[in-house]
Amino acid sequence: MDTIISWGENLMTTEIYGGKSFADYLTLDALISLFGNTLAAVFIIVVGFVIAGFVSRRIHGIGENHASLDDTLFGFLGNIARYVVLAFTGLFVLNTFGVETTSVIAVIGAAGLAVGLALQGTLSNLAAGIMIVLFRPLKLGDFVEINDTVGNVKDITLNYTELANLTNVKVIVPNSEVWGNTIKNYSDYSKRRAQWTFGVGYGVNLNDAENVIRDTIMADARSHSDPEPFVQVNNLNSSSVDFLVRVWCDSDVYFQYQADMKRKVKEALDAADINIPFPTRTVVHRNPMLEVVQDDDNQRHAAE
Repeated sequence: MDTIISWGENLMTTEIYGGKSFADYLTLDALISLFGNTLAAVFIIVVGFVIAGFVSRRIHGIGENHASLDDTLFGFLGNIARYVVLAFTGLFVLNTFGVETTSVIAVIGAAGLAVGLALQGTLSNLAAGIMIVLFRPLKLGDFVEINDTVGNVKDITLNYTELANLTNVKVIVPNSEVWGNTIKNYSDYSKRRAQWTFGVGYGVNLNDAENVIRDTIMADARSHSDPEPFVQVNNLNSSSVDFLVRVWCDSDVYFQYQADMKRKVKEALDAADINIPFPTRTVVHRNPMLEVVQDDDNQRHAAE
């Protein structure tokens, strides 16, 4: 019994923090102070979350309310501002309880270094995400090709970029692969140049063929006359004379426009009775019975 009492007395007099023992914290004044500090900490946390949400929404709203500004960039800035406000909120809470924040920051820094070494891949995605947001090689809604994946950009986060491919399948690409690979952005420029190759027969009047191709394509409202369309003989194949055709159009109609012109030019050439050659192959079939008869005749003549 005396041992237990002695152990309890030692526990009560053991220094816990700031030169104060456990007994010092059990006094009425200490309990009232602790209760007040707890209420103050709860109040600071609530106010901190409210301010963080308000600041984040305001920054998000700047990008949403101005069409010339990038929503992705302001979404990223809004998230950063929210985390900064919450970090300061945590420091204020610690100060409320008398904790030295300098030592806490040092410990967090050391822990952050250890975590950073363990999560190098994740941090590379984070760094790449920051570069994507700052330099904006792509943005939401763009039609892009990244690492052989083609699709529309649905979301850009600090860790990954989300695409919807041509069959509307969700594709997640890590940001390190986005920033570290060639990005083809088909939506960034308002105009694109479509290109086709049309072959006609060697016996065709080339001027007539050129006029039919040019008139058919330029009759379409999607074709741009400026810059000047290019229609020239480009190659002499074994069975055809090839015309190379290049015409500018708006980027948002490029794919359908290119497909439509192939069909329209083919129908126009048929209507103008202009031959469109195609590869042919001649197959020679030998009759085994005829070869036997011919072989017998050859032997008979040799014997005579």
